[in-house]
Amino acid sequence: MPQSRREWRIMKRKQQAGFTLLETMVSLFVLLAISAIVMNGMNQMMMTQGTIANRTEMHTSVRGATELLEQEIGQAGRIALPPRPAGAVGPWLMLTPIVVVANAPVTVAGVQFSPELTTLFAGEQLLVDTGFNQETITISNPVGGTWTAGPFYNSHGGIGVTVPISAPGAFSDGVLLPPVSTANTLKLFGDINGDGNMLYIEYTCVQGTAAAPGFLYRNQIAFNAAAKTWGAPPLPASTALLTNLGTNPGGTPCFTYQVQTSGPYTFITDVAVTLTELTQNADPQTHIKQSETKALLNVSPRNVFDAYLLARQGYTNRVQPMPPSVLNLSQ
Repeated sequence: MPQSRREWRIMKRKQQAGFTLLETMVSLFVLLAISAIVMNGMNQMMMTQGTIANRTEMHTSVRGATELLEQEIGQAGRIALPPRPAGAVGPWLMLTPIVVVANAPVTVAGVQFSPELTTLFAGEQLLVDTGFNQETITISNPVGGTWTAGPFYNSHGGIGVTVPISAPGAFSDGVLLPPVSTANTLKLFGDINGDGNMLYIEYTCVQGTAAAPGFLYRNQIAFNAAAKTWGAPPLPASTALLTNLGTNPGGTPCFTYQVQTSGPYTFITDVAVTLTELTQNADPQTHIKQSETKALLNVSPRNVFDAYLLARQGYTNRVQPMPPSVLNLSQ
């Protein structure tokens, strides 16, 4: 066999011999190292994503609760008469004619208003009539659907003639004063939703720990209801706005109040809200629950503040008193 052919066969056998054991081990080591790096990176990404998801859920829930608090505190103290019944047209009316003789003011018993108007309360101030005869009166002593009203300085209506009424101003106690409202319980009332239906609302803050999370409850009822439908915490889960409250730093209360006075009136013109929210699940990297403290330091009940400004200017007939039913509900 020629020399060249023998050499070709030897080279052919070497090409088909494969890797040596050492080459195989080095290749496997490199492959395993790369796989470990990739898997570790993926694991870190999963843990980071878990942390982000935890915090996102926490921020979303506490943001929703604080936005609701801002809106309802801002609306507190707004007074309104309810919407007219379906099919009714025109404003609410005073049906009883009033006659004032020789400019001598009178207070009249047995004054009737629209019979469907069932939300009037003792001490409420009403604006009656229009034009030059328009004036503000106070109603009291409800008896069988009638009221004692006055003082009237002008004559109003007549036989078959009625005059419109409205409720001016705002409540001085739209956010109820301490000690009725406390560091952990915020009580407010008024036309909160701007639909003419006045409500009484309580926020109850129960601070907790990572092992035993607390709650932020919200309950509401019509302002003229006979009694509340809830008691002391723990309350039904359906009334909880937040279910993972922690403890505020430094023992900070959930609610603090700025109080102003003008003459015989006292107003809450600012409410500060501090809430510490915990994540639903433990952080996948630290294995503890994360926390975030949300502080709203300047939430002003604008209707109460308007009443405060009116009182300072001497317009006390625009400062509405607390309805007796709200006083009863707040106890």
